[in-house]
Amino acid sequence: MAHALEVARPAAPATRPPLDTPAIRQARIDLAACFRMAARLGMGEGICNHFSFVVPGHDDLFLVNAYGLAFSEVTASSLLICDFDGHVVAGEGRPEATAFYIHAQLHRHLPRAKAAFHTHMPNATALCLLEGEPLAWAGQTALKFYERLAVDEHYNGLALDNAEGERIARAAGEADVVLLKNHGPLVLGPSIAEAWDDLYYLERAAEVQLKAMSSGRPLKPVAADVARAACRQMMDENAASARLHLESVKRQLLRLEADYAE
Repeated sequence: MAHALEVARPAAPATRPPLDTPAIRQARIDLAACFRMAARLGMGEGICNHFSFVVPGHDDLFLVNAYGLAFSEVTASSLLICDFDGHVVAGEGRPEATAFYIHAQLHRHLPRAKAAFHTHMPNATALCLLEGEPLAWAGQTALKFYERLAVDEHYNGLALDNAEGERIARAAGEADVVLLKNHGPLVLGPSIAEAWDDLYYLERAAEVQLKAMSSGRPLKPVAADVARAACRQMMDENAASARLHLESVKRQLLRLEADYAE
């Protein structure tokens, strides 16, 4: 299901700032932590799926996982740095093709999307397979995404060209979460921590909703005004809470699989 991207290395611009700054090193560690915890939570799918982050200090470059590695194998140093034209600027290997075509266009056309996480995590992906609105706005965790979510109804096969990546970017619009029907979820964020937080809670919201649906009893949606207010309450502290969440993830990983930061 995964396709390797044919890439070439460009000549390094003489004026490009260094790619080994403390900020870039920290971004590598933080992003690798997200891959590892996603793997531990069963949110990955083989060697498919991809997380990316715009390189600090380089708005025309992004970090992304290399083709062939499962989430559980990703380390900070294994992450690639790519430009928007398909070149690997730093790192060994190449990105999976759909990872490049989706993420390059997201970062190119949506500058607010510093982080872009796409994975076929089972519960949120299951909601993408259903007719109608994916989330029922019946659980508190789901309300985190009220009026922050877009649905792309137009599955168009694998994203193997810039045009499909551009279409997905247009479908995202101003949303932070996009549920790609017949495909899976996409989370966009201004930071790695905020993208991780949304990814985690989206999967939890989907899991709880599917459990409730399996009972055969009707769901009890929250009134729109209450849902809107609850979302605002959660978002008021979202950046700080997300940072704490990611720090917790990294502490756990340091005990369980510290090599993620290598």
